[in-house]
Amino acid sequence: MTDHATLTTPVGPFTAIVDDAGAVLASGWTDSPELLRALIHPSLRPPTLTRKRDLGKVTEAITDYHAGDLTSIDSIPVAQHSGEFILHAWDVLRTVDPQAPITYSEFAIRAGRPAAIRAAASACARNAAALFVPCHRVFRIGGALGGFRYGLPIKQWLLDHEAAGAR
Repeated sequence: MTDHATLTTPVGPFTAIVDDAGAVLASGWTDSPELLRALIHPSLRPPTLTRKRDLGKVTEAITDYHAGDLTSIDSIPVAQHSGEFILHAWDVLRTVDPQAPITYSEFAIRAGRPAAIRAAASACARNAAALFVPCHRVFRIGGALGGFRYGLPIKQWLLDHEAAGAR
């Protein structure tokens, strides 16, 4: 059984899709579970989704994060599938300090492939579990935001929200 729920956040609706083990398969700032379902790797993609009001710990983490508890997302399991480097890069993203975002170059270095800046950027672009795998914490050299599936205004809000948590 694969469940989904949509919550209201300060930057719009946020939907999460969770497998029967409680791992996030996909999530992001949209009210379309089908848009998110399409992002899930075919080997993990559920044929159907069941709407729920509450996803337990996942709902709590989303709510707490948007309320200012930036670490609430850290213990939530995520299930994604890809090649070895991308899987490793997603794990590395989960270690980026919310108050210390990094550049794509720094991300490539942390992922163990300093010359693979485009591959690091690709890991961000292919991430289906936004927020829980915080690809929004990576930006271009010089401070430009780079891309973000849910729009640059949401990425900027997330970075500002996390920076405010340091104050």
